[in-house]
Amino acid sequence: QVDLVESGGGSVQPGGSLRLSCAASGSIFEFNAMAWSRQAPGKQRELVASISLGGSLTYADSVKGRFTISRDAAANTVYLRMDSLKPEDTATYYCSGQILTRSYWGQGTQVTVFS
Repeated sequence: QVDLVESGGGSVQPGGSLRLSCAASGSIFEFNAMAWSRQAPGKQRELVASISLGGSLTYADSVKGRFTISRDAAANTVYLRMDSLKPEDTATYYCSGQILTRSYWGQGTQVTVFS
């Protein structure tokens, strides 16, 4: 059983910052890659950022320069630091991890950026 638990969501004003955490039930190095995605009401889920086992990072164009994905192996946790938040960043954010061909997802954490 693999569990991913997100935390750190909340409500902030535009320009504010949040740090999301994704705690894995086991070692994060079990995963080929881990990622953060988001889904806004009425929209498709989109990939926001990912980190590979080797440490390669990818970001959606909409968050480049504002969001940073990182990991702490000792804590079995992956983070998403979000700066300069915009109202369009409002969504439920999900953590995921891939082991071989199977993907595991957390339950999501809500981020609301209000004007």
